[in-house]
Amino acid sequence: MSETSETLRKYLSPTSYIDSDSLEIIEFSTKHAKGASSEIEIAICLFYAVRDGIKYDPYQVSLSPEHVSAGKVLMKGSGWCVEKALVLAASCRVQDIPCRLRFANVRNHLASERLIRLMKTDLFVFHGYNEIYLDDNWVKATPAFDIDLCRRHGVNPLEFDGIHDSIFHEHDGQGNRYMEYIHDYGHFDDLPLEKIIEEFKKYYPHFFTEKEVDSLQQ
Repeated sequence: MSETSETLRKYLSPTSYIDSDSLEIIEFSTKHAKGASSEIEIAICLFYAVRDGIKYDPYQVSLSPEHVSAGKVLMKGSGWCVEKALVLAASCRVQDIPCRLRFANVRNHLASERLIRLMKTDLFVFHGYNEIYLDDNWVKATPAFDIDLCRRHGVNPLEFDGIHDSIFHEHDGQGNRYMEYIHDYGHFDDLPLEKIIEEFKKYYPHFFTEKEVDSLQQ
C-alpha cells in the first residue's frame, strides 16, 4: 500500500538515535551510495555496507541513551542487531529513502554456547531490523549478521534485492532449524529505548543485577 508524503516524513527525519544529520552517517551513506542510479540500487548498496562493514557483536550492549546512535555505531565499527538497524535507517534517510525500524522476538536454535550462557536463553528479545520504502512498498531488510560470521557458523548470509523481504532463514544450509520468529512488536520511526529496557528486564533480569554484564548500565 502506497504512503502519502506526509506519512513518510517521519521516516525521513533525523533523531538523536537515527542521527542521519551526523557527519559520520552522511559520509558513510554518500560513500556507499555513490554510483547507484536508483533508490533500489542505493538501498542495496547501503544494506551490504552495513551488513558486512559493521561487525555483529552481541557482547557489547549499552542501553544508556548517550551511548546509542547510528553515528556512534559507525565510529566503533561493530554493533548488535539494533545498532546495525540504526545505521541502515540513518543511511537511507540521508538519501531521502524512507526507512523505519521493526522489532521481533526470535528464537535462535543455533545460538552459540557462549551467547546462551550470557543470555540464559536462546530467545533474542527485541531483535532489530529495518523496513525500507521502495517502489511504493515497505521491504524488510535484516543487516545483522555479517558474512564472515555466517561463514564461521555455516549459515547462509541474508541477501537483499530491494524487492523481496530479507528476514532470517528458518533453516541453515544443512537443513537444521535456525531462526524462529516468536513475537512481532511492529514498526517504529525511532528507537523505542524505554520499551526495549522494559522487555530486557522482563526476559533478562540478570542483565541488571550481575556484574559481568554491567555494560548494559554504562
